[in-house]
Amino acid sequence: MINREIIDETPRQCLTIGRIAPDFTAITTEGVVTLSQYRGQWVLLFSHPGDFTPVCTSEFIAFAQLYPEFEKRNVQLLGVSIDSNPSHLGWLYSIMEMTGLRMPFPLISDRDAKVAELYGMVNPDRIYEQSVRDVFIIDPNQRIRAILAYPATNGRNMYELLRLIDALQVTTTYGVSTPANWMPGDPVIVPEARTFDELLQRVTDPESVGLNCLAWYYCFTDLSQVTPLNPESE
Repeated sequence: MINREIIDETPRQCLTIGRIAPDFTAITTEGVVTLSQYRGQWVLLFSHPGDFTPVCTSEFIAFAQLYPEFEKRNVQLLGVSIDSNPSHLGWLYSIMEMTGLRMPFPLISDRDAKVAELYGMVNPDRIYEQSVRDVFIIDPNQRIRAILAYPATNGRNMYELLRLIDALQVTTTYGVSTPANWMPGDPVIVPEARTFDELLQRVTDPESVGLNCLAWYYCFTDLSQVTPLNPESE
């Protein structure tokens, strides 16, 4: 059971998309890690309710199976729950015995709930505290780019997490947006017209600038037609 007095002593903050991810140092199954050591990489920080639970076990198996896909995208996975490090180690060993999969990323032991509290991962209505099933996608500048929350009863879709990372990386690199149900290789949405002349061009001759416009404010292009931003512009 987590000491609620310890939790309540920590100032609460509302983390939102666009804020710098709070730094922390923690014990993990791979030794001590600090969030800032991953600067320059994307980070997928995710919490789970507890070790030796079936939904969480299914998620860790899925994360391990798809880990090469996260590596291709320069994404560091970082799990967290309030279970002890010996509990984490025993659970991950059990998964390896069951599946042959060795977990290729650190799992934080957050016994004092400092990381969970820092990121709002604790459900304050529970007597026996658990981390909720949250995801924070953090960019190489350590800015929070996406936040997702799932109930304890439902596992995350790893393919959707990969799709969202792909979309965020396209947005960051090219300064475009992605439409609903976008998948890699699909057309992207270009920024809105900045001048009236640009608006008129999109209405009268969008093909001349490589656009497919259904309305002056609703224009698509192939990503191959877009020039990457300079690093200073990201």
